[in-house]
Amino acid sequence: MDPSRKRVIRLSVALAAALLLATALVYVSFTAGTKEFTASQLLSQGRPGQTYELAGTVLLGSVRHDGTSLLFKIRDPKLDVAVPVSYTGIVPDPFAGGRAVMVAVREGAGTTYIGQQNSLTTKCPSKYQAAAAS
Repeated sequence: MDPSRKRVIRLSVALAAALLLATALVYVSFTAGTKEFTASQLLSQGRPGQTYELAGTVLLGSVRHDGTSLLFKIRDPKLDVAVPVSYTGIVPDPFAGGRAVMVAVREGAGTTYIGQQNSLTTKCPSKYQAAAAS
């Protein structure tokens, strides 16, 4: 076989493989993300058996312990709606009432949502919010 023809075939195979890998990477990056739900969105759009990323603010005065479970309510930042969450797992140090959090939840018994173990994270407050207060 002619050496120049071998190079063309190798180049074509390499380009096809690179294109296939790039397409797979783009597909995975767009489908792997999860959408954040607020409390009101979760109540209106949530389906039993599904897991959702619940984002909002921990309602002041709602945090309490029940054995190994941490019970609290997450409030929708724009509406006066909150959902109760029962969470078991590692609790971040900055977790407190009034703090913005995210947790993966699924519908539990009654109206309480069950937080997936070790999925609770706190959002950092913006360092630019202090300028508005002063």
